[in-house]
Parts: sequence; structure tokens; C-alpha cells
Amino acid sequence: MKTGKTFSLIQVFVFLFLASVLHSKAQPVTTIAAGGYHSLVIKSGGSLWTMGNNADGQLGDGTTNRAYLPEQIEPAGVTAISGGQYFTLFLESNGSLWGMGDNQIGELGDGSYNNVSAPERIEPNNVTAIAAGRLHSLFIKSDGSLWGMGYDVYGELGDGRFFTNAPYGTNRPIEIVSNGVTAIASGDGFSLFIKSDGSLWGMGFNNLGQLGDGTLINKDRPKQILPGNVAAISTGLAHTLILETDGSLWTMGWNDYGQLGTGNTNTLNSPVKIVPGGITAVAAGGDISAFLKTGGSLWMMGVNDFGELGDGTTNGASTPEEIIPSGVTSVVIGYHHVLFTKSDGSLWGMGDNQSGQLGDGTTNSPPRPEQIFGAYNRLAIQFLIGNGVQLSFVGIAGTSYALDRASALAPANWIPVTTNATSDTGSLLLSAAPIGGTNNFWRMRPVP
Repeated sequence: MKTGKTFSLIQVFVFLFLASVLHSKAQPVTTIAAGGYHSLVIKSGGSLWTMGNNADGQLGDGTTNRAYLPEQIEPAGVTAISGGQYFTLFLESNGSLWGMGDNQIGELGDGSYNNVSAPERIEPNNVTAIAAGRLHSLFIKSDGSLWGMGYDVYGELGDGRFFTNAPYGTNRPIEIVSNGVTAIASGDGFSLFIKSDGSLWGMGFNNLGQLGDGTLINKDRPKQILPGNVAAISTGLAHTLILETDGSLWTMGWNDYGQLGTGNTNTLNSPVKIVPGGITAVAAGGDISAFLKTGGSLWMMGVNDFGELGDGTTNGASTPEEIIPSGVTSVVIGYHHVLFTKSDGSLWGMGDNQSGQLGDGTTNSPPRPEQIFGAYNRLAIQFLIGNGVQLSFVGIAGTSYALDRASALAPANWIPVTTNATSDTGSLLLSAAPIGGTNNFWRMRPVP
């Protein structure tokens, strides 16, 4: 690189740091999941990445230290992920089930009640789907059988028992349904599943109508809720979203924060239609709900104390609110944070970040979406020039960008720096002068 200029060590480090950050994020994100206060990501090729709270080893890195940036845990072969309150489940391509994190109620199903800080294999093969609840786990095998382990005080394992004495559940998988199960969801003390005929079934905690059977009575055996036409389900702490085959959205359960999208805060113990059609995916978590419409628009409702609705405020919403107009391909929700992917393979997040669960290197909680992983092979540093710092890279046409600067990375306190706009064919120029007498770190990020 010949520019006729002499580069300082700071400039060279800035170049190398930015280059490593941008190129390390070149793989597209294919699958996401959110635990209570941690997040899980699968990239193309099946590598597993984790970030956020790690007090019980749920990140699987062998420690109990929080991670403010995504850490690679498995290099390849991971096909599915699910996060509980303080534990993690994942599947590998051979159908093996793995887990790590909190296990005090036996939710990992390894026969012990010991927490695990590195991945351990629970089932060797034939597992096709997983769902981690607050303190219990569900999985489906290739023969359509449904299995569960962990907390069972409310009947959430559907085995006909309400555990009333410690350890309050089972630490080995037990079979709940022998065949025909196609989809599962786990909430706080309750479980739902779909059968091959499209019928919806539920068991467990029902004090707020989250099972949707018209009562407020807990169930220790699976009970049919709807006879057919159910395409997908998702559960929050005490509410449920249902996507029917005609694209309609139905909700039930706790509604103190408007998470059911009815325009009020009345609890419902039977499913109520919220949107008549055009829905392609649903996601519930904590006291929040989200759904995607045809075309990839993202809509949300519920609590917004940390900006988790992504509308730039901390005001809750009791009716669906459009957040992103197009291009969203998946969305997941933790207790108070939200992650979503876009069609270019990029990962975005908003809301609670006090444990680093957004993976942006900070503990700041953004009330608008911010990019965590960049788009696939769309950003590349071209050259570094000048006595200060001036960077040029190829951006995505029609996208706005921002440059942030920080003086430390443990965690970073990013300060926005103004940039110019890009065009279909032009380069985006970023400029900022180093701060004397301190470290200098820069990052580039697209903004929605």
C-alpha cells in the first residue's frame, strides 16, 4: 500500500482492528435464539456463537464470565439452538443433543443436578427439535415422540405428576407422547406442542390462561387446545402466540403489558384472533411479542422498558407496531432483548444489554435496532491514508452508515462519529482524528 505517508502504530492498529472485526463477521447468520439474558447464533457452516450472561456456564466457553462480544463455541455442525433462563440446548447434524449451563432442577437431563460450563452430550442421536423453557426442556425424536426433563411442579412435563418436593422434577428425559409431534414450545412452567394433524396441545402452568383451554387450571397431562390448522407456536413467560395455516395470528395468556396485541391489558384464557392473515412467523419472550408479515416487515407489542420494541422509545405498545418495513427473515426474544436477521444474513438487536446479550461490546441498551453481525461479504476495507484516520470501504447501496469511536474495549463505550452518505457506486469515507494520550478504537456499523 503506497500513499506517500508514514503510518503511526495507532493507525496500523486501527486498520488491523477494523479489518479483523469486519472480516470476522463475513459469514451470514442462519439461526438465532435468545435465553433469558444470553443469546445464541449459528452462522453458515454450522458454527455456534454465544454472548451475554454466563453465571451458570450457559455460554459453554468453560467459564462463568460474561461475554460482551460473540464467542465461537463450536466450529461447525450445529443445526438448532434454544435458550432457557440460564441454560442452553443445541443439536448437531447427526441428531445429537447437547446442553450447558444451569442444571439445578435437572433441565439438562444428564442424570445430575450439577451446572455445566462446557457443552455435554445428552442424547447421542435421533433428536430433531428442541425447546428450552425457564426451568424445563422438551425435545422431539425422529419418530415423532416428545420427551422432557427438568422442573415439573406445574405438570409442564405432562407425565401426570405435580412434583412438590425437592428437586421438583426429573434429571433424565422422560417420554411424554409416543408419536406424531411436529413442533414444541416451552414457557415458564408450561409446554405446548403441535401434532401432525395440526392440532395444538398444552400442559402445565395455566394460572393466567397461557394454555388457552378456557380455564385457569393447571394441567398435568397434555390437553387438546385446538383441533387443527395450527402452523407454529411461540411462548413467553406466561403468554402464547399461535400462527394458523391461513396466516392469522392468535394470542392468549398474560397481558399486563399489552403483549397479546388486543389494545388493552386484559388476560385471556382462550385464543383470540389479532391479525386475520399475512403472518409468516411469530415469536414471544418475556412480556413481548413479535411477528413477521409477508415481505419481511417486523411488528412488535408489549413491554418496552429497555427499548426492546425498537421504536426509539421506552413506551409499551398494546397493539402491533411496525418496526422494520421489509427484509426481516427471523426474530427471537429473550426476557427483555430482541434479535432479528435480515435477508442479507446480517444480525440485529435492541433492548436490554446489561449482560452483554446483544454482543455489541457494550452494556448500553439501544432503543433502536443496531447491527451485531454484518452482511455477508458486503464490507471490505480498501485503504488507510492520512495523518489521522481516513478509511474507505465498499458499502451496500442505499444503506446509511455510522462510525463509532471508543477508548477502551472492556466493555467499549462507543461514541458516534459523523460520516458521509454512500451511493450505488461510490465509496463511503469515514474520518476521525485519534485522541491523544489514550487508546483509539473504531467500528463501522450500518444503521436502519
